[in-house]
Formats: sequence, C-alpha cells, structure tokens
Amino acid sequence: MKKLRYIVIASFIMIGILTTSSCKKFFDINTNPDAIASAPIDQQLSSLTVNVGFYAGSDMNRFSSIIAQQFSGQSTGAQNQTQDYEKYLIQGSDANNAWGTMYATILNDAENIIVKATAEGSPHYSGVAKILKAYAYQITVDFYGDVPYSETQQLTLNTQAKYDSAEQIYTSLITVLNEGIAEVNATTSSKSPGDNSTIFPGDFDDSKAKWVKFANTLKLRLYLHYSEKDPAFAKAQIDQLINSGAAFIASNDDNFQMFFGSVAASQNPIDQYQNARIGYLVANNNLVSLMNSKADPRRPFYFTQYPAGSGQYLGSIGGASPSQNYSKFNTYLRGALANGSYAGNAPIRMLTFAEYNFIRAEAALRFASPGVAQTFFAAGITASMNDAGVAGADITTYLATRGVLAGTPAQQLEQIINEKYVASFGVIVEPWTDWRRTGYPATIVPPANAVVQFVPRSLYYPQSEIDLNPNAKQKSGLNTRIFWDTRQ
Repeated sequence: MKKLRYIVIASFIMIGILTTSSCKKFFDINTNPDAIASAPIDQQLSSLTVNVGFYAGSDMNRFSSIIAQQFSGQSTGAQNQTQDYEKYLIQGSDANNAWGTMYATILNDAENIIVKATAEGSPHYSGVAKILKAYAYQITVDFYGDVPYSETQQLTLNTQAKYDSAEQIYTSLITVLNEGIAEVNATTSSKSPGDNSTIFPGDFDDSKAKWVKFANTLKLRLYLHYSEKDPAFAKAQIDQLINSGAAFIASNDDNFQMFFGSVAASQNPIDQYQNARIGYLVANNNLVSLMNSKADPRRPFYFTQYPAGSGQYLGSIGGASPSQNYSKFNTYLRGALANGSYAGNAPIRMLTFAEYNFIRAEAALRFASPGVAQTFFAAGITASMNDAGVAGADITTYLATRGVLAGTPAQQLEQIINEKYVASFGVIVEPWTDWRRTGYPATIVPPANAVVQFVPRSLYYPQSEIDLNPNAKQKSGLNTRIFWDTRQ
C-alpha cells in the first residue's frame, strides 16, 4: 500500500485537484489547457482513477448527501454554503468546478486512454477506461439528465457539444460496458494496468476480475433505475444478465472504491473538507434517527457520540439554529482516529457489495427476478456491517430483530430501501436516486426553511456551461426530473 500511497500523492500534485469549495470557474468542457495529450497511458490512468475517486467524495457528494439528508449543513456562526444547499438554495454556478473536473479531466483522460490504448494494442487499458467512462456518465446523467455525450472530447474540433437524451445515453452505456468487459478480458495486451491504477491496484491478472464484476454490477444499477418508468424492461434486462452467468461483486473486497493515504495531500476528500471547513457538515437527523430507532450497531463507526461519552447520537435538522451540538462524521468516512485526529485514509465508496445485494433483493421482490429477496436483504445488511467493522455478535442480533422482511410488498420495499440508505452512507448520488425512484425513506421532506416546497429532482446545469455552450438550456427549476424519475 505504500507504493499506492505515493501514486495517490503524486497524482494529486500533478493534476492539482485538491480543492474544498465550489467557487472556481472552469473552462469549456472540451478544452483542457492543462491536458498533456501525448502522456503515456499508464500516467493518464493514474490521473483518471485518482480524479474519479476524488470527484466521488467532493462537491457532488456533498450536494447529493445533503439533499438525501445523510449530511446536514451547519456553521459556527455566519450562514455558509452547506446551509444554503440544505435549504435548496443551489445555483448553476455552484457546479462549475465539478462539471469542469468531469468533462475536462475525467472524461478527457478516459477518451485519451481509449484512443491511445486502442492504437497501441492495449485492450486492458482501453477496457478499464471504458468501464470508468460508463460510471462517470451514469452519475452525471443522474445529477443533471440530458448532458453532452456523443460530441464531447473532440477538443478544438467541437467546443460546443450538443446535449444528448439521458435515456439514449443510458442505452449507450450498456454498450460501452460490454465493450469494456470484452477488452479487459482480452487474452493479450501490449500493456496492462498495475499499481498505477489507484482503483483495483495490483497485478492485472488478479484485478481484471474485479473490473468485470464492477461493470456487470453497474449494469444492474442502471437497469434497476428503470423500476418505475418501465418495470417490464427492468425485469427482462436484470433477469437476462443474471441468467447469463455474469460475475458480480461477490464480497467487500470487490467494492468499487478508492483507498487514500494518511499523510499530507493524500487523505480522502471528505476528511479534507472536514478539516478545512470545520463544522460545516454534521450528521443529519434523518439518518441518525432512523438508525437510533433500530439501535443500529453501525452508529459508533458512522458518527461521534453526542454528548461525548453518552452512547447517544444526535443529528441536525435542516433549518435549525446554528450549533455544533450534534454528532459528527466518524471513522467510517474519515479513517482511523488517534490522539483526537483522523488519518483521512477511509476509502471513498462508489458501488459496494452491500448495494449489489440490495439491488438483488429489490429485483427479487418487485420483479420475481432470480433469488430470494430475504436472502439478499440479510446479505446486504451483513456486508454493510462487516465493512463498517461491526462485531459478529452484534450483526447476528440486528439480523434477528431487524433483518427479516415482513408485511405487504410495499412495506418490504420500504425495508429494503431504508436499509440500503443506511448502507450507502457517503456514496455519491445513489441514496438520492433511490428516493427519487421509490419515495423511500419517506421521511425525506423539504426542511422548514426550504426556498422551494419540494425535494430537488435534479441539479441546474452549471452557469459556465450556459455561458459557453449555446446548446445548453437552463432548466426551469430543481423539480425537473431525470427520465427514469416517474414516481408520482
């Protein structure tokens, strides 16, 4: 892991992405003046994986985690950005930074690797880049809806890319993932990723299976998002994929996540933000209360106690008066704690074994897809608790009291999504997506001081994009829905 730590540090310095705010203006989506088009693919993969991991724990993570009421905005005095976000005072300019990182860095690196690796006869590299490209577009679509896709990454040939249908992009991503899987599995490759990849590092003979499992599980996630719009399609595609014998994430060791270091400039972005903006984010009452109601044994790993040493946990309610008298984030998101300081070495989790099991539980319950909903439900809880560090005896007790599906199908779905919500603490966008799809947790409602009387369904397009790209048309409001969001 020492070698990986140095790669992470070097990559952070090289690409200059260590930022803790959304204030910066970025360049057009197809023009990155800092890009080195001729860089070797091994260096570009380091940049790509570091940026994917960092992005998944930075600005957009804060947006989605606040809207999904896992994080709560607070302050030590004057009103700050996180409190604005919590009352839905979210503007296009707030996303300028993240949009630039996604299009001018992440997707640019991915496309450069795909083109160059294809020319060099290195399908293992192009395959990994395609899988990461699909993931990057999936989360982008789920934030915004229609976005540039087919005309992007052409540099000066097209600096004003058209906007493609979000649903058409989803369809294309399945093709991209299938191509990525085939290329990762290629029998020969001039070059193969190794420790230069900060996601699934190590000998590619070992890590390629994890890339394949992740890609197949990402397809399940994509198909599940059709649950309300087209349940027959969701069932058909999920059943076909499962029955094909495809390999999926099979343990916490397969989690799609990026590990960080504990030395300066290598800590994870959630911890960096907590250190740089002390008191801006605390635990949200919605998540804390749900876990308190079940005496959830993940609480001491997720949150600090309040009052300290009391064995109790208290979350902030949106719109509450400024205070620091709440539980804060603990080791699960921030890493090991020693002498009052966090190491910052917790991974940024992006798609986990727990999520895979909850996907299968929901599919079995709603669509009669292969498997038993109860089995996957219990496995999802177990995977999450093992990942958090909960003792085996506590897991057994929780499963006996809270791990059995019961009631009507709607009540069982609520159980599944509520447990998935807890297990997905800190995962970018997916808890918000689950609420938009299903309405659970049902306790997610606008805070008392919200500037609009609805929970946002998507984000505004970045102001930088509206200013620079005539194809970008700003939304009428945060209630504009993604194509799969059809729940009434």
